[in-house]
Amino acid sequence: MSCTLVILAAGLGSRFKGGIKQLEPFGPNGEIIMDYSVFDAVQAGFDKVVFIIRKDIREAFDEMIGNRISKYVKVDYVYQELDCLPEGYKLPADRVKPWGHGHAVCCCKGVVNEPFAVINADDFYGKESFKKLHDFLVEDHGSDKLHLSMAGFVLKNTLSEYGSVNRGICQVNDEGMMVDVVETYNIRREPDGKVYSGKEETTELNENSYASMNMWGCPPEFIDRLNEQFEEFLSKNLDNITAEFLLPAGIDELIKSGEADCKLLESNDKWFGVTYIEDKPSVKAAISKLIEDGVYPAKLWD
Repeated sequence: MSCTLVILAAGLGSRFKGGIKQLEPFGPNGEIIMDYSVFDAVQAGFDKVVFIIRKDIREAFDEMIGNRISKYVKVDYVYQELDCLPEGYKLPADRVKPWGHGHAVCCCKGVVNEPFAVINADDFYGKESFKKLHDFLVEDHGSDKLHLSMAGFVLKNTLSEYGSVNRGICQVNDEGMMVDVVETYNIRREPDGKVYSGKEETTELNENSYASMNMWGCPPEFIDRLNEQFEEFLSKNLDNITAEFLLPAGIDELIKSGEADCKLLESNDKWFGVTYIEDKPSVKAAISKLIEDGVYPAKLWD
């Protein structure tokens, strides 16, 4: 069965001092984080990659990764633009903020027609999660509802040494099915060695709980339902210039309504990311160690 990897890459990283952090080189031959994600996905069985980007960075994407990987996997592009709205809706004149990554996936309608996984462009996930997602996507789960999956990472493996991060903290039942994803902000490890969230009012978190890194497995029918949710969102928030339609919120609504279920796929891989520019040396060192250990070849693409 054909499976597609959808990569959310339309945003710029403001905390990365304005640079296009998705295009920062980390590997010994100029590989960027997306190279490793695509490499792992292809090895796991994915046969198509769709980049969700803005039109103004298409040329940079082709140069940095698109042209290179197109020799090994089918590549397509989806453009997330502010005026990509359902019929009958007009872009507010003062809207400059993107509509959110839920909207980004909505823009894939007509391009992604097969089971697919969604990931962030600037997160390094590791091989295990791609394999588990692919295997879930090709299974026959029946058609009684939308059957989704999410790679759950151990919270302590997703922290940055250089500042706080935001994570969706997962709650699961005894069958490993998602019950809730709580968006949790300002998560960091304090000098006492414990992990906390919040600012004025802090809460201690279990560092061994599972966190969402926005890595989802979805059936193709999910895109139509997500577009319906986006219309509902616009009907309430069109004039709110900062409101965002977030993918986890849409999935959470479907789970709670009984329209969908979501299997948490446990991953013990360590997440790497470039939330802050200071993260870059440690990410480069981590990738070098994986190459040294034989997890990746020194040159990903011949």
